[in-house]
Amino acid sequence: MKTVVTGGAGFIGSHLVNRLVSQSYEVHVIDNLTTGDPGRLHSEAVLHVTDVGSDQAATYIRLLKPDIVFHLAAQTDVQQSIKSPTADAYANIKGTINVLEACRAAKVRKIIFASSSEVYGNVAKDVLTEDDPVSPISFYSLSKLAAEQYIRLYKHFYGLEYTILRYSHVYGPRQTTNGEGGVIAVFGEQMSSGLPLSIFGDGTQTRDFIYVKDVVEANLAVIDLGHSDTLHVSTGQCTSVNRLVDIVRGQFTGDIHVNYLPAKPGDIAHSCLDNSKIMSMLNWKPEYTIEQGLMETTRYWSVSSNNDNV
Repeated sequence: MKTVVTGGAGFIGSHLVNRLVSQSYEVHVIDNLTTGDPGRLHSEAVLHVTDVGSDQAATYIRLLKPDIVFHLAAQTDVQQSIKSPTADAYANIKGTINVLEACRAAKVRKIIFASSSEVYGNVAKDVLTEDDPVSPISFYSLSKLAAEQYIRLYKHFYGLEYTILRYSHVYGPRQTTNGEGGVIAVFGEQMSSGLPLSIFGDGTQTRDFIYVKDVVEANLAVIDLGHSDTLHVSTGQCTSVNRLVDIVRGQFTGDIHVNYLPAKPGDIAHSCLDNSKIMSMLNWKPEYTIEQGLMETTRYWSVSSNNDNV
């Protein structure tokens, strides 16, 4: 089976690409390498360096005629979206429309879209379901929601099959802070540099942290299932940032100091996604606890830091 992964040289994308190759899929990657790194990719994956919103990207999809397109390419930085709404909309809305048009022309069987828990905004509910109202509070989350709606309408008007996966907060090895990283990636960079950890707010804000390998398996699971649906890829468990620090302290040698800073505009206070729907529909469930995922991630930090010093 032939697949295209947009943003495939990025953090989540590269894990997905390499897993697809290991499963004997033919894998093509479309990535402009703004945050992606070709060194992350399996040698059997074919990299096409171009922007997801470009005519060239659309041409690649039309010529390749893939069975499945995993659309992960995006501008993912909330603060950057506030600084430059136009650039955010170009990447996340125009880029998605460009991919959809190419998929329609190439008669792609299905598009699998990486969305975000950010689309809900600050909904006053402990655990959110897919049926809860959406209320974006940043241009990033608004553009993700707009992309979702375009995908649904392409199914309605043109019959293009889809699954929308709303990720909770993804973390793991290879995650960087240059536009694709959350609080765990920032902690890793600060600790590797011997710096105190920066917490924006009082640390009581919570996130549903999901390990990247679990996210990859969810993408594989919806190739043949979950059609025309929106599903949460999450653990259904909340972890505060302060608790995160406590876990890391228990896994990392040396003293860890914390600086508390003012909260950032556009950041969500609490986020936890119910995952009962995806677990009931698919042969999928999260395999990693936050402790297990962090253990693999901190091990990666240690190896990377040692390699940098060689």
